[in-house]
Amino acid sequence: MKTLQEVTTELGNIIRECSHIVFFGGAGVSTESGIPDFRSTDGLYNQQYDYPPETILSHSFYRHKPQEFYRFYRNKMLFTDVKPNAAHRKLAQWEQEGKLQAVITQNIDGLHQAAGSKNVLELHGSVLRNYCERCHAFHSMEYVLNSKDVPKCTECGGPVKPDVVLYEEGLNQDIMNAAVTHIANAEVLIIGGTSLAVYPAAGLIDYFRGEHLIVINKSPTSRDNSADLTIAAPIGEVFQAL
Repeated sequence: MKTLQEVTTELGNIIRECSHIVFFGGAGVSTESGIPDFRSTDGLYNQQYDYPPETILSHSFYRHKPQEFYRFYRNKMLFTDVKPNAAHRKLAQWEQEGKLQAVITQNIDGLHQAAGSKNVLELHGSVLRNYCERCHAFHSMEYVLNSKDVPKCTECGGPVKPDVVLYEEGLNQDIMNAAVTHIANAEVLIIGGTSLAVYPAAGLIDYFRGEHLIVINKSPTSRDNSADLTIAAPIGEVFQAL
């Protein structure tokens, strides 16, 4: 079994030698910034809600029980005091150096952009963007967080919906196509902080034809056996050691 220092040295060598890197990340990238993975159940969650997160964060639940949707959404999905961690910062640095071509993320927190990354493909949208369903006026995360019950548009009074992809909703096809192109053209694909359990996003990995597939995740993934390098550790810790 290789030590963390040995695998990070190996990862560092790959990064130095390559110039067309793509990163594909999930919730594990943000947990080190203090954003919990909503799939994990805790005592507080069990006491407060009568439905599992996947049910509450579905399109049909949003339509039929909007007040309960927003109660969960405000408590569990919106965080105003979180900051990018070592993983976000390192990816932004690689992009500035011309090594990283794109960040493809399943996260909706905007931390990659806060760290300085420019080419970020948000597969599941962003909590930072909210739009009126009637007139399409923009509303900030803070507006939604501080509103009561179902937030109403300040322009027309219509309901405001987060620009996030709920369960039962389709992913943005333009973003999916761009992600496919980046992965297909990548020399190195780094998968980080995701168990690759959420489809169709996880299926994007099938388009990779490059030189090095790297997996950094605390728990096993379906791609471990096909990866050139697998690191079972928190991604922020790994990137901090580079």
